[in-house]
Amino acid sequence: MEDPGKQIYRLAGELFPICRSITGNGVRQTLKILQNRIPQIQIEEVPSGTKVFDWEIPKEWNISEGYIADSQGRKIIDLKESNLHIMGYSVPTDQYVSLDELKKHIFTEPSQPDVIPYVTSYYHESFGFCMSEHQKNSLPQDTYHMVIKSTLTQGSLSYGELIIPGECSEEIFFSTYICHPSMANNECSGPALAVYLAQWLMQKKARRYTYRFVFVPETIGSICYLSRHKDELKARVIAGFNLSCVGDNFDYSMVESRYGNTLADRVLKNVLRGHCQKFTIYPFLKRGSDERQYNAPGIDLPVVSFCRSKYGEYPQYHTSADNMDYISPEGFQGSFDAMAQVIELLEYNRNYQIQVLCEPQLGRRGLYPSVSRKGQYDAVYAITTLIAYADGTNDLIAISDRIGCPAQILIPIVKQLLKAGLLAATEENKDERSEPSGT
Repeated sequence: MEDPGKQIYRLAGELFPICRSITGNGVRQTLKILQNRIPQIQIEEVPSGTKVFDWEIPKEWNISEGYIADSQGRKIIDLKESNLHIMGYSVPTDQYVSLDELKKHIFTEPSQPDVIPYVTSYYHESFGFCMSEHQKNSLPQDTYHMVIKSTLTQGSLSYGELIIPGECSEEIFFSTYICHPSMANNECSGPALAVYLAQWLMQKKARRYTYRFVFVPETIGSICYLSRHKDELKARVIAGFNLSCVGDNFDYSMVESRYGNTLADRVLKNVLRGHCQKFTIYPFLKRGSDERQYNAPGIDLPVVSFCRSKYGEYPQYHTSADNMDYISPEGFQGSFDAMAQVIELLEYNRNYQIQVLCEPQLGRRGLYPSVSRKGQYDAVYAITTLIAYADGTNDLIAISDRIGCPAQILIPIVKQLLKAGLLAATEENKDERSEPSGT
């Protein structure tokens, strides 16, 4: 069977060309592609003008054409070549202007003169064009034709939701966004990874937890979703993960919850310590994606963000350089493996109690070598040390952290000890939210 990384990369490539924004047909097209992979994804529409907490769903934006042409009719930039060339949510325009007037409507990234920047104006009606700084500086004096054929109408905001039931109603929550145009890591990677994680979960014979996946336009979409589902999320979600920029092949990173002390913080840090040689932990002060909304006061969901190169921290971010060459099947495979380990650890993360006094006799249960010799104790050290801390007060993450042994090594041991009747799960873990500790 083909590696998940290759499949995820291929889906990201299918999503890449679509002209998306926070509303419109590009979002629907994206959701339909995801729904083709998983028919159980439900697509919801929320009408323009709907109040969602302190916000309001904006008018729906769609665009069919956009370009700048010179006096000879030659197009110097064209939406058909890159949908980054038109500022997101640009209102319609059809004007002939001088070079000086044209430059008032051109956006570039002077510090990166070869890239096209990503620019939007969601909540203020305006229009604009984007190109490289080099191209802008090379434009000759001429009369230019600015054309944008777009619409702003009373439409709706679209989002997708998938709920995969488990043995209990407690939930693990995954969120990712579907609102940026052609940027591979910042946009396409999160939804693509989420789809294949969901497919993998749906194939599992047993799931302790229920899993909820949402595909929303960033910021306004998560606010909209929370306005509809806040109470059930607060009652059910024990850990959540915002997936963003997960397709590159560089170091891993995470953005903590507001106080950094939730189950989501603990499990992701534990997995990354065993999964990679280096990763960066950003405090909530460095937030920037939908973890802002999920951790907001009064919402207080235990949600962290998982990234490879964190959004805003790599130079290709929000530019045309964030293309399919920046992401890779290998990068996706690493992210898939990390999140699969997170899920597996959550499934086995209970407080365990040893069922005998003193060390159990492992040999007669086939858990210890029958002949004792130098070096063999190292092979069973993880078993005996796990047992030493299985006193009913520590969950598996705490034991793993304390003894410095990756949880992925301890999980098979837990399975063996449970089968042998030497361990028993005690009371369920206490709900770990994002309240301050010691304050």
